[in-house]
Amino acid sequence: MRVLVIDPDDGTAEPLVCRLVRNGHQVRRARTGRAGLDGWGQAEVVLLDLELPDIDGLRVCGEIRARSSVPLITFTSRDTETDRVLSLRSGADDCLVKPYGFRELIARMNAVARRTSGGTSPAGMSCGALHMDPATREAWIADQPLELTRKEYDILLTLVAAPDSVIARRDLIARVWADEGAISTRTVDTHVSALRAKLGEGWIVTVRGVGYRLQDATARAVPAPDPARRDTTGPRRSPA
Repeated sequence: MRVLVIDPDDGTAEPLVCRLVRNGHQVRRARTGRAGLDGWGQAEVVLLDLELPDIDGLRVCGEIRARSSVPLITFTSRDTETDRVLSLRSGADDCLVKPYGFRELIARMNAVARRTSGGTSPAGMSCGALHMDPATREAWIADQPLELTRKEYDILLTLVAAPDSVIARRDLIARVWADEGAISTRTVDTHVSALRAKLGEGWIVTVRGVGYRLQDATARAVPAPDPARRDTTGPRRSPA
């Protein structure tokens, strides 16, 4: 899903953005209410901290809701019924009290997305015939399911979140092995090699000295015929 995080606090917003990206979401962040009001248009879910430096968070919530039915979850650090009630009255679909559990947040995001889309599942991640569902951690190419390890799945989610963009090895380490201490680039290469074997040729491109890029292998162009190559299929003319 395309997620907009409106939160001025680097201490809470940056870890949240990182974990959302690791779970396959495309994330943008706004540090002020004004930036949030300017940038919510492409989002499929908005996560809004009510404590903003420039505009009251409830006002931001109300203005977004007045323009759109985009799923919207608010965060509050005050565990009072008043904040939750005011959030819902302003148009929020849900309200979480900080600190909250990340798995609970994902469950609530999926729940509000299902409600606002008429009961259908939220959009997964795709690149050509490759499809991934972060909610169930399933992946498949066309109709063929992929049997991936946890790390292989996390690497592929990171790549599919930004198709045709180069993801540096150090960024893969930060997103996939964030809580596991020192990881070498050789470990990344080993996992990518195993992932390549399961995807087939053409999906993951190595950018030498930098990292990897995911591309749609099913959309590779068929090479044009070489005009200089002699056509031997037609009738031959006898020399004069």
